[in-house]
Amino acid sequence: MNRDRTGRIIGASFGLFFVQANAGALPTRIGAPLRGLAGAAFVALVVFGGRRGASGDTARPAGGGAGFGRGYWYVVAAEALALVAGLVVISRVLHAPHAVVGWIAFVVGVHFFGLAAAWRRPRLHVLGAGLAACGAAGLALAASGASTAATATVAGILPGALLLGSAWWPAPAAATTPVAS
Repeated sequence: MNRDRTGRIIGASFGLFFVQANAGALPTRIGAPLRGLAGAAFVALVVFGGRRGASGDTARPAGGGAGFGRGYWYVVAAEALALVAGLVVISRVLHAPHAVVGWIAFVVGVHFFGLAAAWRRPRLHVLGAGLAACGAAGLALAASGASTAATATVAGILPGALLLGSAWWPAPAAATTPVAS
């Protein structure tokens, strides 16, 4: 399995998790089909491999190193620290457990900006912006007293759909060319 396929499956796994974890906040008649669609999209990606760009989307990250090299691990470490710190504040200081999903989506979105730089894949900025926007909107909804279902939809299901969808979207040929520093 190449790095691109591994990355797509990892992203889609998190997308599937976002949908599965948050669809329970919706009425069963809506949540169950969403869970089924997300599961089907994930299984289809694993079986069929998703679509590939015209160039084969086999670009190497910055420096041509392994896709999960030092830059990747720095981004993941920063993400983990931000998640833990935010979750502690949200749970123990603000006592706002309904805001957790918004914080997670926001941090996951921001982490894609780091991955875009580490892997020299500017397209990831678009995904990161979408996820961060969903997370920020979810935090705003939670702060304003919106329903759990509204917060879960905006900050959980939509980011899940973005992650699943991005795994299927073909990479443009420009993404395979390293960006000049």
